[in-house]
Amino acid sequence: MQEYELNVLEQYDIEVSGTRKTRGAVLCDTDQGVMLLKGVRVSEKRIPALYELHEYLRSQGYVWTDRLMLTKEGGYLSMLEDGGQYLLKYWFQGRECDIKKPAELLAATGNLAKLHMLMCHEMENPVTPGTHLKEEYIRHNRELKKVRRFMRGISPKGAFESAFLKYYEQMYRWADLAVKELESSAYDRLYRESIEHSCMTHGEYNYHNILMLPGNRIAVTNFEKFKRDVQVEDLYYFLRKVLEKQGWKVRLGDNMLNAYSAIRPLTEEELEYLKIRLCYPEKFWKIANSYYHSNKAWISAKSIEKLDVAIRQTEEKRRFLEEIFSFHL
Repeated sequence: MQEYELNVLEQYDIEVSGTRKTRGAVLCDTDQGVMLLKGVRVSEKRIPALYELHEYLRSQGYVWTDRLMLTKEGGYLSMLEDGGQYLLKYWFQGRECDIKKPAELLAATGNLAKLHMLMCHEMENPVTPGTHLKEEYIRHNRELKKVRRFMRGISPKGAFESAFLKYYEQMYRWADLAVKELESSAYDRLYRESIEHSCMTHGEYNYHNILMLPGNRIAVTNFEKFKRDVQVEDLYYFLRKVLEKQGWKVRLGDNMLNAYSAIRPLTEEELEYLKIRLCYPEKFWKIANSYYHSNKAWISAKSIEKLDVAIRQTEEKRRFLEEIFSFHL
């Protein structure tokens, strides 16, 4: 056990028998079960609301979350002399949701619906509202244009720049259409009502943060990005992450939507919202944004591969949107 781990863990009322590294954190074997120690990467102001959310879910019988353990002094965070801040969370003996197993994906989707039904709740601590989607998409579209202008001025152009410019117009049509669809949709009302009714999202509901436990139980972890927003944003995010890995399989996507709706029925406005979110070329924008803020003198083969995949999957996504939402570009 390293010295900083000892200095942090002694601030809690637990007995630690061993520690081991995991992705970006430290797993701890304690007299109160497995716990996870991690550095704080969110605003300190958000921590009281995060603690309140976990305790509220627990009071409603939803106990399978990585709630925070308080220090001996009753604080949310443990501190080191160098200014480092840490959270200690109750953790689980389980494994990440397997993206190759449809049954687990459907169970995780149904679990999200159950979570959303509980997460419309007025909190005592303030919860940050999500960004209005139209503002976000307009900003993304400006960034795409800025990247294109930059690339046009490069000479000679590499494989990445050539591929980006070749398919830019095609991809930007999707981006522009998403904004137009959003403007004519019921999104403004959906967003406003979600904020007014204190509906909250997990903020990062993906297979890394979903743990499959013995007895067919599911634990949900890493709520640090939770916010007040349209709840099916979580469903969109999970659906997109899964379908990008699965080649936009229509049957799988349809089954995931049905698994969610069977527990928390989707409204017409929410289905329209999902269609618009899926229409936007999110991965293409992310790759472009990453490129613009990176060292452009050297573009990794991985970046070129990601761009190729994003472009190639556009046709698969088009077919998915046509089949599921009767949507045509």
